[in-house]
Amino acid sequence: MEYGKFAGLVLAVLLTGCGGVTSRVRQGRVPATLDQTPEHRDYIEAIGIGASDPALPTETQRKSLARDAAIVKAQYELLSMVKGVELSGGIRVERALEKDSSLETRIQEVIRGAEVLKSEFTSDNGCVVTLRLSKKKLARLMGVKF
Repeated sequence: MEYGKFAGLVLAVLLTGCGGVTSRVRQGRVPATLDQTPEHRDYIEAIGIGASDPALPTETQRKSLARDAAIVKAQYELLSMVKGVELSGGIRVERALEKDSSLETRIQEVIRGAEVLKSEFTSDNGCVVTLRLSKKKLARLMGVKF
């Protein structure tokens, strides 16, 4: 097989095999129902929806602030999910935080480092952000096993 065809085939497999990130915006709007599968085998995924002051003078400012707000909301959602995760030994992260104050700092650092998979803007300059957090990275930095 030619190199160009082979490279194209590999790219097609990678794009379809990973499934890509689900689009959350339809025709410039956030739909009334958002389907979400937050926990996957190797990662936890969260979405955040943000808006900005429509009186801001430029579209760039409105979009930038909306994206920042969406990222913060998605990080909050990730934190809520992580607190509910069960560690080996049957204890939940939320309970472990009560015993180890440095654990919360480590969790917040991991969540701030979550991968931004997609930022989608709505027609009114709102934003929907999808974040992904590796379970392996989370376990390693927390020093625990899930």
